[in-house]
Amino acid sequence: MQKFARTVLLFIVLLAVVAATTWASLALWYRLPGPDWMRSFGAGIFAIIGIVTTIGLFRPWRWPIAIVFALALLAVIGWWSTILPPADADWAPDVARQVTGRVEGDQLILTNVRTFEWRSDTDFTPHWETRSYDLSQLKTIDLFMSYWSGPLMAHMIVSFGFADGQQLAWSIEVRRRQGGAFSPIADLFKSNPLVIIAADERDVVGVRSNIRGEDVQLYRLNVSPAGSRNLLLAYLADANALAAKPLFYNSLTTNCTTAVVALVRAVGDSLPADWRLLVNCYVPDYAYGQKALDMRWTLPELKQLSHIDEKAKADGLSSSFSAHIREGVPSPFTP
Repeated sequence: MQKFARTVLLFIVLLAVVAATTWASLALWYRLPGPDWMRSFGAGIFAIIGIVTTIGLFRPWRWPIAIVFALALLAVIGWWSTILPPADADWAPDVARQVTGRVEGDQLILTNVRTFEWRSDTDFTPHWETRSYDLSQLKTIDLFMSYWSGPLMAHMIVSFGFADGQQLAWSIEVRRRQGGAFSPIADLFKSNPLVIIAADERDVVGVRSNIRGEDVQLYRLNVSPAGSRNLLLAYLADANALAAKPLFYNSLTTNCTTAVVALVRAVGDSLPADWRLLVNCYVPDYAYGQKALDMRWTLPELKQLSHIDEKAKADGLSSSFSAHIREGVPSPFTP
């Protein structure tokens, strides 16, 4: 039994060393300052230390090499903790500003609402506005899923609807620098900050459906006006906090899906843990399982009716864009 216990313990330590070596080597590769050769050198040195440690676990000299590995790992962790998200940089135009706001009575006043006019991904007219919304007229929440690289890669947008026809869309995104691009792997390693965008649907949805040619799907959610208000105010609080203290975007722990789940839980709703909250392309399946969609339809039927691309392109980003893309999409509140 003692031999078996030692074998199990050794196996656990081995897995820990492999995991730590992989993380530290990638962290050094992606974030170590300097040219490519310097980053490669730093990552390579730690990888060698990890390999030697893995071999050394089965040798009499395991303890000295384990101590060397532990000291090297602590050094990387200490360096890692000093990397903080920048508050200012040469940001890409569409993520250049962070929305902030305040509530006065029933009026929600937002600064830096994005209302870009898009003609192509590189040809657009930027607009940032201050807008007011009547919270007493808040009625609905809708979920947009934009599949940008096949059926497994999706971006999520949450849109709040008001009785006067206004739609206020919120998108949690990577705050890229000029010329930068989104990388799910790199953004596991403090590559880019997080930004919360509040925008017109013609902007934040239309650029995906009409300009980038993404597969955009719309799901009407079964949420009460009171729940909608709580969630919108949670978005506001999160946006104001992010403006005061920047955070890094993380493809697994702090992205467009996990942040929304955290917001929902913050307003008192219980969401059971589920792997589909990490693989966000399956969020509609999860929402259906929680009875948050129109349950008069099967999930395959809802998915078939959710596609808005043809309607969006036929509309051409007009002032009636939000109304037109909802035509024929089932709603829990429509008889």
